[in-house]
Amino acid sequence: MKKVLSLLAMSIIVFSINAQNVQSQINKDLKTEKMDKQNKELQSFNEYKDVEKALEPYIKSAKSGDGKLSRSGFYDHAHIIGSVEGQVYNMTADEFGVAVSEGGPSKNVQSHIAWIDISGPAAAAKVEFYDWNGSRFTDFFVLFKKDGEWKISGKVYDSHNKN
Repeated sequence: MKKVLSLLAMSIIVFSINAQNVQSQINKDLKTEKMDKQNKELQSFNEYKDVEKALEPYIKSAKSGDGKLSRSGFYDHAHIIGSVEGQVYNMTADEFGVAVSEGGPSKNVQSHIAWIDISGPAAAAKVEFYDWNGSRFTDFFVLFKKDGEWKISGKVYDSHNKN
């Protein structure tokens, strides 16, 4: 009987130690999972900030009329298409930069980034402009991250004027 009680006591002790070890491992796993989630959220948040930064030269060029600044936000292959007063414009990034310079500064322009959507190295963004040289524009951008840097790969826009 003493042997049975001793074995039972030993089993309870071993079970208790194993349960503590399992609980400790569960707690470590949960902590690691929480940290991984926080790191992914921070990385995601930083990606959105990086896409905003990539759009900054373009957005600033609306106010300044600086076509070179606008051009700096685009890849060399970038393509821009849109319409103003029913006229369709189909341009390279260089041609668009010239058009921004020709349009000149727009001191009263207001803008905001309506949304950004990111999937890996690809992103899309919608930017609204009000009173860019008297017109309202909605711009849709496609961006790509290459060698750690986001740049605009293409843009489609609407001027909201007689289109």
